[in-house]
Amino acid sequence: MEPHRGRLLSDPLNAGALAEIIGCTPDDLALYDLALTHGSTGRADYQRLEFLGDRVLGLVIASELYTRFPRASEGEMSSRLHVLASGATCAAIAQRLNLTALVRFGAQARSDGGRYSDNIAADAIEALIGALYLDRGADAARAFILAHWGDMIDGQQVAPKHPKAALQEWALARKRRPPEYEIVAREGPDHSPRFRVAVTIGKLARAEAEGTSKQAAEKAAAAALLAELEGQSE
Repeated sequence: MEPHRGRLLSDPLNAGALAEIIGCTPDDLALYDLALTHGSTGRADYQRLEFLGDRVLGLVIASELYTRFPRASEGEMSSRLHVLASGATCAAIAQRLNLTALVRFGAQARSDGGRYSDNIAADAIEALIGALYLDRGADAARAFILAHWGDMIDGQQVAPKHPKAALQEWALARKRRPPEYEIVAREGPDHSPRFRVAVTIGKLARAEAEGTSKQAAEKAAAAALLAELEGQSE
């Protein structure tokens, strides 16, 4: 059996594997145990630490953007922050670190594929940052974030534009009605849902897309519609 997979809820957290991920020796393992416990276990879970870690991540990235891009406007920095702290980015980093292999799940969540959920992966790495902040302090949390987000911060020489904002600008520039979003379907269990969202610009155009959250589905739908509209204009 692969390391950490199929663990019983009573198994102790593997401190060595955790240390490899966070880059230092944990002092208070109880914090990390909480950060890596999913609500499906029926025990205290990672949600409060996720709340804290999300704010720590945002502050560190915002500080780095302010320092590294001295000529960037507030809007440009906000666009960069949106991408760098997004659920998709957090999930990608968590999956690369194989963090969900350490997460404790209830039996149903395991059978539903919770270990492979991007939503849970993103939540877990934010909770881990919160635990690291409380356990080892702001410097350790910052070092962890820069170790895994630093290259992406430097790589964003051009501020990315969120598809929803780009679609809104497209409509305004052509004096069209602003985009309207509607949830078409919601499927899957609460801990691993799938949303299908439709976006329309009046009667001009419509597109649908899916995502693991309402926001992700809206973003994908906006990108799909924008690509279609720009393709028509070429």
